[in-house]
Amino acid sequence: MKNKTLIRILVVMTVFIVATSFYYLPYYVTKPGSAHELDPIVKVKDGFDDKGEFMLTTVRMGKANIYAYLIASIKKYEYIYPVEEIRNPHESDEEYNLRQLQLMENSQNHAIEVAFKEANKPYHYNYKGIYVLNVYPSMPAAEILNPGDRITALDGQKFESSKQFIEYIENKKKGDSVEITYIRNDQEMIEKIPLKEFPDMADKVGLGISLSDDKEIVTDPAVSLDTEEIGGPSAGLMFSLEIYNQLTEEDLTKGYSIAGTGTISENGEVGRIGGIEQKIIAADNVGAEYFLAPDETISDEMKEKNPGLESNYSAAKKTAEDIGTEMKVIPVKTFDDAVTFLHSLPNK
Repeated sequence: MKNKTLIRILVVMTVFIVATSFYYLPYYVTKPGSAHELDPIVKVKDGFDDKGEFMLTTVRMGKANIYAYLIASIKKYEYIYPVEEIRNPHESDEEYNLRQLQLMENSQNHAIEVAFKEANKPYHYNYKGIYVLNVYPSMPAAEILNPGDRITALDGQKFESSKQFIEYIENKKKGDSVEITYIRNDQEMIEKIPLKEFPDMADKVGLGISLSDDKEIVTDPAVSLDTEEIGGPSAGLMFSLEIYNQLTEEDLTKGYSIAGTGTISENGEVGRIGGIEQKIIAADNVGAEYFLAPDETISDEMKEKNPGLESNYSAAKKTAEDIGTEMKVIPVKTFDDAVTFLHSLPNK
């Protein structure tokens, strides 16, 4: 009898644990991810080999169930974020994932451009249209467009940037319609969409989408990047270094294992990223010897909003000291800063 009661209790507890594990709270949990060598990911045709390696670093992130939430609340380098701090207003999971993948694509383009400029190699862009990132539920576009659609023309007119697209729409008024030519699943479609005032901006009319330029960079030699499902722009700096290293005969790695993070702009500025502390841990876990960290400027406005805010480099250095790693954290503000530091390393 006692055995049967115990079995029933265990069955009920198991069912309860399984059921509650699929109930998600309105939070995300982030934790240290992994470090990926870039040699297998980035390929420059007939590029030069290296003796060491550059590595990008990642943060693991997922929706929080009750157990993940409780674990993160007591673990030092696991963080809990409300959904609204991760996703944009009205943004679905699908839209968030699409936005991250598009940010990654833009990051790759910037990295290639910076590396080819530095190496004095030819490149140009093929403009493909406007990539729809988000569609606002109460706006007219919600009836027609989906995240991931690519808009190629307005009223039959082609455009060369999202700036031109926005300027065209801004010259319209409430009640006007525009004919949208767009691509979905490799099929071209044309629909008329009326313009409407934004709910929170009565003096502004639009379609109700957020957008990004969709353009392809063409280079000589050719570059391919196999990023699978890695999203976001934070690998930009490391992509640019790996591409440049394969374009030039001198090996910037000097035989070392070099991890890092940071966005990269078209002009080579290295930008702030999230999860720097967790990325330090990811790099240390694989034995990286150096870590390149953004040393971005914290503006007075940023300090006013968040008095405790510090640069990625400062936070990275504190974390490195806290975990007792021998890995050296190097501050970089630009691509040139990173290259200058790498040139200064002795051969291993």
